Amino acid sequence: MKYLGEHLLPGQLGHFFTILSLVASLVATVAFYRSTRVGLATEKQGWLRLARVAFLLETISVFAMFGILYYIISHHLFEYKYAYTHSDKSLQVEYLLSCFWEGQEGSFMLWSFWHCVLGWILIWKAKAWEGGVMTVVSFAQFTLATMLLGVYVFGVKIGSSPFVLLRNEFNWPILSRPDYLNLIKDGEGLNTLLQNYWMVIHPPILFLGFASTIVPFAYAIAGLLQKNHDWVKPSLPWASFSAAVLGTGIMMGAAWAYESLSFGGYWAWDPVENASLVPWLTLIAGLHTNLIYRSSGHSLRATYFFYIITFSLILYSTFLTRSGILGDTSVHAFVDLGMNTQLLLFLLVFLVPALSLFGMRYKGIPAIHKEENTYSREFWMFIGALVLFLSGMVIIAKTSTPVVNKLFGTKIAPPEDPEYAHNQIQVFVAIIIGLLAAVTQYFKYKDTPKAFFGKKIWVPTFIAVLISLGISFFGAVRFDKHGPGFLFAIHLAIFAAVYAVVANASYIWLGLKGKIKAAGASVAHVGFGMVLVGILISSAKKTVLSWNTTGVTPLSEEKAGERGNPAGNPRENLTLFKGVATDMGRYMVTYTRDTLNEKDRKRYFEIKFKAKEGNESFDLYPDVIKNNKGMEGFAANPAAKHYWYKDIFAYITSFQENTGEDTAKFVNRDIKVGDTLYYSNGLIVLNKVQVNPAEQQHKYKTGETALFLDISILSKAGSRYHAMPGMAIAGNNFRPITDTVHSQSLILSFNKVKDEKQGLLEIGIKESGAVTDLLTLKVYEFPMINVLWLGIVVMVLGFVMSILQRTKKSGPLRVA
Repeated sequence: MKYLGEHLLPGQLGHFFTILSLVASLVATVAFYRSTRVGLATEKQGWLRLARVAFLLETISVFAMFGILYYIISHHLFEYKYAYTHSDKSLQVEYLLSCFWEGQEGSFMLWSFWHCVLGWILIWKAKAWEGGVMTVVSFAQFTLATMLLGVYVFGVKIGSSPFVLLRNEFNWPILSRPDYLNLIKDGEGLNTLLQNYWMVIHPPILFLGFASTIVPFAYAIAGLLQKNHDWVKPSLPWASFSAAVLGTGIMMGAAWAYESLSFGGYWAWDPVENASLVPWLTLIAGLHTNLIYRSSGHSLRATYFFYIITFSLILYSTFLTRSGILGDTSVHAFVDLGMNTQLLLFLLVFLVPALSLFGMRYKGIPAIHKEENTYSREFWMFIGALVLFLSGMVIIAKTSTPVVNKLFGTKIAPPEDPEYAHNQIQVFVAIIIGLLAAVTQYFKYKDTPKAFFGKKIWVPTFIAVLISLGISFFGAVRFDKHGPGFLFAIHLAIFAAVYAVVANASYIWLGLKGKIKAAGASVAHVGFGMVLVGILISSAKKTVLSWNTTGVTPLSEEKAGERGNPAGNPRENLTLFKGVATDMGRYMVTYTRDTLNEKDRKRYFEIKFKAKEGNESFDLYPDVIKNNKGMEGFAANPAAKHYWYKDIFAYITSFQENTGEDTAKFVNRDIKVGDTLYYSNGLIVLNKVQVNPAEQQHKYKTGETALFLDISILSKAGSRYHAMPGMAIAGNNFRPITDTVHSQSLILSFNKVKDEKQGLLEIGIKESGAVTDLLTLKVYEFPMINVLWLGIVVMVLGFVMSILQRTKKSGPLRVA
């Protein structure tokens, strides 16, 4: 059957380049490996030339696949499953790239793309290590290429191709028709959570971090194969680069969560977040043991282990996030594509040979059997590396609960409060690492005179104690939710973090004599300390501002504890009626209007904040976008007002737009001054009758006589409201002037004077759900959160300084 309107050439080219990349990467792997096993220089160069040509073909293939898939997505070729399931015609141009990494196939392609880029830098710079290192990189490319095959071998599916046709993947009746494309009007679209600018830049940086961890791993494997341990010198800048990029990618993800997700923060110990963090921790551990070996000869074995385990953890995180095993515990995980066995093999094909080779070569790896001096830098650096490793193992153990349950048939339940389950342990890690980051640089390698150490360290210690005491006593850090013990640990961690900042900033002058170019490590540690300070203070002092003062809420208490419910406790969500200024603690808050942006299909709500004291006022524009891909409701995107010392962070938790017809009717009631009437939610009290009151003159015209009723409304929740319904009289003409209490959905009218002598009046009372639009808003205050973001910038700057320093001045190894 000939199908009308299909564009088959892009898919055919895509499949061709997928096969070419598979074959080319296999040839490159064999050729690079052979170049390390031959003795003659001419033969070695021959194998290297072949390997480079094969790697060039591999690179061309990956780039071509990338370009073809972009063409398919951007041209809305919905005959292809990938374009149909990950994009639609209304998607903004800037989000087309995000369609790549929504699916597993595109993210594997992105990973392979970065391997190509890094591979050519290694071919240019690795020199004698080129063959060994590129053997590992090329083999990784081969394994990634298998992930994109999408072919069946003896009934077993290998990989998942992004170039498959929709009609070959689904059994929908319309797909059997030759004109099925005329019936497919649009694609399913990009997940609403990914329609954010952070998701355009965060995944490429994160995957560059993932990809770059293979370089220290490859150097370590090459060293083991060749029994040559000089690889630690050229691997050091790469380890710093990988740590900087991976750390940046992780924190970009935190920034995305802060700006796009509605759990009220930037880190929730989500399993996918953890799976990215743990390799970074072990990589930092390996970076420090690498430095130890370079300067003292200790910890080479540990360096091998940490670099091997780092890349292995990247592969394990790939298995966790792509196997579907975290589907019930993470909002970030990919769906299961039926590739679990292949994903597990992807991990094992690197982990098992690497650990086996490490075990076989272990005794031959140089080691100094004399224990390090406790007054030496290398001793405390190793302790720090060990703490980071153990911290990572605790995190990954908790994260792997679904894997344990599946393997052993257990039913270990996740903790009710996952944040506290991690924080109660990691707060002590923060204390230890903060203290070590502060004092370790003041030690010298091998041995440090006690008098020298004490003379250098006492000034930053004294300053840090003063600053941290000031924060503890005057900073109002009173996070007692988990008891006084945890609160005390938070204050200790604040001291350790401040100590890390002050001590490392001081070391630039006390230890390095102001040599900024040599201060990369100190700057990175200052940044790390700032990150800890920002995390501790912004989390411990995170405050809910939006306690509901109206007594009205559309939210349900029953859903408060449901996973993924952005509202949480209904009492923490302020109900706002359109156009009504509402009390929210320090602010009066007004929901002024909302607009639908046709371009990004988001509904923006204008929320006006006015401080009760002073002149502070600002507007926030949180938005919602309708969920897609079979999910009901709307996804909320927060908005924030940034100050140098805090953020005011707000998001919509529900909204009601009353577009229906108002079918409610007025109920007429008699009333006198001082009388009380009941309505469904409280009391109505007539205080007095006023004639032509000055404050209401904008409601009546010149020549009219106006009578207004001064009425108080008391709701069941205890809230008081004021209403002034009236009537305007001109001769024999009568005009009613109604008044509305929006937050009570209450409309009042003054109908007539029934008995002037007795003071008997008639008012109309109407309770209508169609009176106004309303929303519920959740607002947090994050004190000092910008210290966290600034700390990330400073830390990355420190890494960059270290990379430049070690690249330009990589002297010989100083081993004992």
